[in-house]
Amino acid sequence: MAKRDLEPEKIARLRRQLLEWYARNARDLPWRRISDPYAIWVSEIMLQQTRVAVVVDRYQAFVARFPTIASLAVAPEQDVLALWSGLGYYRRARMLHKAAQYVVGHHQGYLPASSEALRLLPGIGAYTAAAIASIAHGEAVAVVDGNVERVLSRLQGWEAGSRAGGTAHKRKIENLAARLVDPARPGDFNQAFMELGATVCLPRNPQCLVCPVVGDCKTQGEHKTAPQPRMLSREVAHALSLRACRRQNRTSHEVLLEQRPVAQSVMPGLWELPALKNAAVSERELMMTVRHAIMQVNYSVRIRMVSEGEVEAITVAGGERRWVPLGEAAGMALTGLARKVLVRAQLLPTAPVETMAAKAN
Repeated sequence: MAKRDLEPEKIARLRRQLLEWYARNARDLPWRRISDPYAIWVSEIMLQQTRVAVVVDRYQAFVARFPTIASLAVAPEQDVLALWSGLGYYRRARMLHKAAQYVVGHHQGYLPASSEALRLLPGIGAYTAAAIASIAHGEAVAVVDGNVERVLSRLQGWEAGSRAGGTAHKRKIENLAARLVDPARPGDFNQAFMELGATVCLPRNPQCLVCPVVGDCKTQGEHKTAPQPRMLSREVAHALSLRACRRQNRTSHEVLLEQRPVAQSVMPGLWELPALKNAAVSERELMMTVRHAIMQVNYSVRIRMVSEGEVEAITVAGGERRWVPLGEAAGMALTGLARKVLVRAQLLPTAPVETMAAKAN
């Protein structure tokens, strides 16, 4: 950014316009109603690579089940993963759990207040540390996520995104963000910048006519960015196997689930439906087809209803298998795909989030 572009008057105007816009237009999100560093931490970890609409219910269920760092630290990992089911990127949940245990063991259960100290915790990088420190403690440190990077790049007319521009471009963005952050209201300012990118300065078809800082924007529209990696396509098939059980003069149903080996690099320890040996399920045997994305792969998943007697012969041997009552399955650490299939098959008796949140400590 050229020196003339950093005139105090321009910076002051941008701060004022952005904060005034944020006061009028900020979405009413549950983590914005509090200043608890722990709750802000949970929300920021959940929001990484996950849409806000998906996070809202999961966040409320999570903090209801684990209202303090201490309650999270002592919880079994499987309970933590169960509340995370559907958010994806389960390593985030494991690192959140691990960091809570570290905070209890080394910081008497209280998160450090500075961004520098926060970055020493497992799973907390520069972005999350800056968000917690600025929002909860008023530290004048800039938060740079994908939304902020896009807004700043357009303001300055920079074409390259971080993928194409590399380290040099990333450093330019970080330096500019640090110069612009409002030292009097850093938390609100950071949230305003992120909100602008999430709701107005969109990747495609930005809403420039309602942007509060359009007068200082050199791009005023979309800018050139590096192409997104191409998604791969893959076809897989899973077995949905149910059996009836009679207990206390009542008939209930159980579903066969398989736990992914802990040595797996993706979703270790989570429970899923057994995989079929043959992904080519005939139309006669097909129960449903589900689309499901994991990282850079789009899966077309074919689900076949399989009887208890034939399941061993036609499925791939994997981890531990269990017949699980449907009521219990709702509160388990299921993969997102397994939960999606069971919900669409109307086999989960209640809303999964409500079931898991209600589980007692």
